[in-house]
Amino acid sequence: MSFLKKITPQKAFLLIIVTYTLLAIAAGIQSYLVENKSYPQYTCYNNYVIFKQSHFHLLNDNDLYVHYYDEHGDLFKYSPTFSLFFGAFAWLPDIIGLILWNILNGAVFFLAIYLLPSVDNRKKIFILLLCLIELMTAMQNEQSNALVAGLIILGFVMLEKRKYLPATLFIMLTVYIKLFGLVAFALFLLYPKKWKLALYSALWAIVLLAAPLLVTDFSQLKLQYASWGNMLQNDHSASLGISVMGIIQSWFSIPVNKLITVLTGAVLFCVPLVQFKKYSNEIFRLLVLSSVLIWVIIFNHKAESSTFIIAMAGAAIWFFRAEKNYLNFSLIILAFILVSLSPTDIFPRSIRENVVVPYALKALPCVLIWAKILFDMFWLKPENKSLISSQFSKDQRQATSDQQQVTNNK
Repeated sequence: MSFLKKITPQKAFLLIIVTYTLLAIAAGIQSYLVENKSYPQYTCYNNYVIFKQSHFHLLNDNDLYVHYYDEHGDLFKYSPTFSLFFGAFAWLPDIIGLILWNILNGAVFFLAIYLLPSVDNRKKIFILLLCLIELMTAMQNEQSNALVAGLIILGFVMLEKRKYLPATLFIMLTVYIKLFGLVAFALFLLYPKKWKLALYSALWAIVLLAAPLLVTDFSQLKLQYASWGNMLQNDHSASLGISVMGIIQSWFSIPVNKLITVLTGAVLFCVPLVQFKKYSNEIFRLLVLSSVLIWVIIFNHKAESSTFIIAMAGAAIWFFRAEKNYLNFSLIILAFILVSLSPTDIFPRSIRENVVVPYALKALPCVLIWAKILFDMFWLKPENKSLISSQFSKDQRQATSDQQQVTNNK
């Protein structure tokens, strides 16, 4: 931390860009070279193979949502539109495609945090660093979660700038990657001209829905979407994930009704949004963004370790715009330990396998932070932007003073 204070934010951002790029390359090379000891018939970059092969299945009018055990070890679960767009990587040699796919995920995530409004540069740097381990985990699994997190945050950035066309595109893209992106539409409630947001969203929904028609016909695409719906319906009962549902079952050994749990979470998510007078407060809007990013993971029955880059981004944004007190420090430290460090070799294997994983402890700090976010949303006064942002105001004044000093020296 002291090292970062000695360099300019511009140099720190450059260092992070280099670090993210090197991690993307390292994760790609590692996945490509390491042997899959658990399933020798498949590669260690099985997820990438699933994405890649889905593109060719789409081109050949094969059902995207059935098992292809001779190619990879799991089902494809994204939209036909994702299969189409993944053609940008599918035709490349695997090692090149892997690296570029990871770079895309890291680049979108970096850009989203870099462009966050109402957050000074040094706090953005700390957010990027706090999410570093989770980003690496997502890259090592060739997952799209960093991309989804980045797109949701970019959607928020564009909403703040009242650039509704790109805002709706970014958020709609998340839906065509992972359906839980639908939760991000709650952000639209915070902004004026909702009719325009609805119109643009409908436009992008139609464009993205029909995009695969570039390579297939209407009847075949209709069958693909029907098969996607059936697969998702069957997939819903498959697991409880590292989530609220996983915690309830593992801690209390009681049956979990997913629908009731998710509906309860949805109600709690929506309750603070009745405070319409706070919509004009930029801090309240950032809290809603953080709530969205965490909610889509902790109430996701398919949440796994590599998805937590999304929740960790929400936790980091909340913390670095939050009041600095013992409770908030304790929560973010607990998150760093259980979310980021617990899956690593820093944790003894016995503790990881016998305590952390069985009791879904990776989700626990995110649940607690989400509850604290709800509390902060109620505590924040409509006219009081300094409750959580007093330090930022100080930083902003200091930055202005520094800039004026530079000008005077010239």
